[in-house]
Amino acid sequence: MAVVTSETRATTARPAGGGGGVPVGRKLLRMNWLGGAAGWVWLLIVMVPLYWVVVTSFKAQSVYYLHNPLSLPTDPTLDNYRLVIESDFPRFFLNSVIVAAGTVIPAGAIAFMAAYAIVRGAGSRFLALTNGLFLLGLAIPLQATIIPVYLLIIKMQLYDSLLALMLPSIAFAIPLSVLVLTNFIRDVPKELFESMRVDGATEWGMLRTLALPLTRPALVTVGIYNGLAVWNGFLLPLILTQSPDKRTLPLGLWTFQGQYSVNVPAVLASVVLSTLPIVILYAIGRRQLLSGLTAGFSK
Repeated sequence: MAVVTSETRATTARPAGGGGGVPVGRKLLRMNWLGGAAGWVWLLIVMVPLYWVVVTSFKAQSVYYLHNPLSLPTDPTLDNYRLVIESDFPRFFLNSVIVAAGTVIPAGAIAFMAAYAIVRGAGSRFLALTNGLFLLGLAIPLQATIIPVYLLIIKMQLYDSLLALMLPSIAFAIPLSVLVLTNFIRDVPKELFESMRVDGATEWGMLRTLALPLTRPALVTVGIYNGLAVWNGFLLPLILTQSPDKRTLPLGLWTFQGQYSVNVPAVLASVVLSTLPIVILYAIGRRQLLSGLTAGFSK
């Protein structure tokens, strides 16, 4: 007669697949039901305003106040979008594209070269002081410098021009970009730089052929972040421009609210059109963006 021990019973009680998994009941208890419910509630809170904006932009002004604001349009129309496009919206859109591109590209190039110099010249006091100045720039908000910036722009005779919006935007985009790129370049193994140095590569060659490809996710991250900040910027265009043909989208949308103070669907149509480039940009660079945001957490 075979003797059945406690170990034998424990072995025979395990699932046939092996591995001794956690029982289903215990797994259910371990689930964060409260966190999951809070996540769904937050998603609903975020999606309802977006749904209202998109749905209302397809409603006619004559029936907007006659139905539930969250109801689907019974007779969808594109008249609101046609009205916005036929106004000065294309000019505002082009100005925003010019200012965003004129800020993101120079700021990214300057910050990338500065970050590379800070990492490669770690023993230099001058570069350490420069890095400290960049970090100090993170503590200075735009609102605290708007009067000096305004006076500088006036003295440079750049007031009421797109260049007046680009220069301060570049200055405020560099500190955070340097911080992100510096941490990213530090993760590049020093052996790669040393091997290229042995092969006779110069600093410019290593900057172009080694550091640039490896830091592309971080460059995309800071580019999208800076582009989004410039695209949504309102204070600088309000203070540093005056002519209607120099307005960017945020300031243009503000004037739309005055022009269409009663025509709510037209205002929301302009909001949808101004948001589309950001959505498209995120859809294109989301992988690089996530890679850049999570860089440095693996060590």
